[in-house]
Amino acid sequence: MGAVGRLARAEMDRAAMRDIALPTRGAYSVEPGVTYLNHASIGTMPTAVRDALVENIRTVETNPWLYMWGPAWAEQIEAAHEEAAAYLGCEAGDAAIIHNTTEAFGMLANGLDIGPGDEVLFSSLNHAGAGESWRSAAGARGFTVRTFEFPLAEAPGMTAGDVVEAHVREIGERTRVLVLPHVDNIIGLRHPAAEIARAARERGVRFVAVDGAQATGVLDIPVGRLGVDLYATSAHKGLQAPKGFGLMYVAAGMREHLRPMTTTWGRSRWDATARRYTDFGTRNLPGMLALRDAIAFQDALGRERIEGHCKSLRDRLRERAEAGGLGWRSPRDFVMGGALAMVDVGRASPDEVFDAMWREYGYVFRPFGGGPARGARVSVHAMNSIEEIDGFVETLLRVAARLR
Repeated sequence: MGAVGRLARAEMDRAAMRDIALPTRGAYSVEPGVTYLNHASIGTMPTAVRDALVENIRTVETNPWLYMWGPAWAEQIEAAHEEAAAYLGCEAGDAAIIHNTTEAFGMLANGLDIGPGDEVLFSSLNHAGAGESWRSAAGARGFTVRTFEFPLAEAPGMTAGDVVEAHVREIGERTRVLVLPHVDNIIGLRHPAAEIARAARERGVRFVAVDGAQATGVLDIPVGRLGVDLYATSAHKGLQAPKGFGLMYVAAGMREHLRPMTTTWGRSRWDATARRYTDFGTRNLPGMLALRDAIAFQDALGRERIEGHCKSLRDRLRERAEAGGLGWRSPRDFVMGGALAMVDVGRASPDEVFDAMWREYGYVFRPFGGGPARGARVSVHAMNSIEEIDGFVETLLRVAARLR
């Protein structure tokens, strides 16, 4: 029963946590000497969330039946779903707790009511986890998949209207599903999801699905008011929750056309809600309950504060990178971006630059050595500081010059 007391303590600590100054490096367990700038790939849990997870694991093993199948955690399981929905800004019946974003799009590709004659459309900025499942299922189910090349070179100066138009002009007569990232994982371009969804529907698109993996936990977004049919995110990134959990919003209109990929006993009680996509048998309940702590941690810090802090860090990165002569490949204005951005590394190999900066200086970021963009992707969160950004750019300039 220890988790009950832990969550009660978390409630008492929320007021004090609002007074914590950002950055919050001391609230994490990243080892000294590591500068972690890769939250867009895999986040790091706050120490309090990690401790809650460990406590939950210890508790469940004292009597697995009682906690996994018995009444001990029943109320907390329900609370986890309610709090997940509140975090997404939607009704409880519209939210599901899943494994990750890739699972959501696999479910769509294999379970959505589309078929021969229908087209799924997305751009080259779409993440592979939100795209490969469509290609895999297309042959068996008869629909087609079409992609279009996003004009990356224009991204630094693009407006919201430009991004809407880039998608709308590609919609064809057979386009039934439009897939897009809210913030893409390469250059960090924010897509105006509500505006794109509205324009797409006017042109006959039936379903709009959004990959929110790079927006959730960083941007203060009321997902339930975007007007999209599905919004999925991986909670192990910006939300900094235990690995292996994701959140998914599914509008009522889509639920009528999306069958679950897994069925189990008792699932029928959730048929009217998005919970039908959550219930697939034995769950990692210790992690699910620690997901509540991750949400509580972010709510206590304040989502507006986190977003504002990430904006300051991103603005500083651009300022220092451009002052050092490094190319800036991301949107210049934060309103069109997020907490990740890409800077050029000149003639040096991005992979070699990363290898040297990690081995010699302890910097963790994401190198992109080819494909639609080339450079160093930096992704920040509440734990990072202006000093870390300054140190990163200074080190990058030295290492890139040495390796060119």
